[in-house]
Amino acid sequence: MKDIELGAVQERFADIVWANEPIGSGDLVKVCEKELGWKKPTTYTVLRKLCEKGLMKNEDGVVTTLMRRDEFYSAKSEQIIEDSYEGSLPAFIAAFTSRKKLSNAEVDEIQKMIDEFRKGNKK
Repeated sequence: MKDIELGAVQERFADIVWANEPIGSGDLVKVCEKELGWKKPTTYTVLRKLCEKGLMKNEDGVVTTLMRRDEFYSAKSEQIIEDSYEGSLPAFIAAFTSRKKLSNAEVDEIQKMIDEFRKGNKK
């Protein structure tokens, strides 16, 4: 999967497309006007840039994404860990939990994920 970096405005736009796809480009203009206060040229400019980056396509006036939302945010998370924590997930978790305390439910959920991962690797 290719790395796609988006600015905050582009991410907001992508979230709108993910929530509404497939969406006609005219309808997308209306949604962006309502939710972002954009004019038609702004919507088409951002759409064109995201098509050039390979995240979306506008085919016959219908806008769709080429990468699911969860794939994009997963890749983005991996890139943050790689860039900021030298690829160390434990270092990221240590930094994260030093500022935000986890609830017991969150700890249980994380432990369940670890247990399921270990079961899957033993096969």
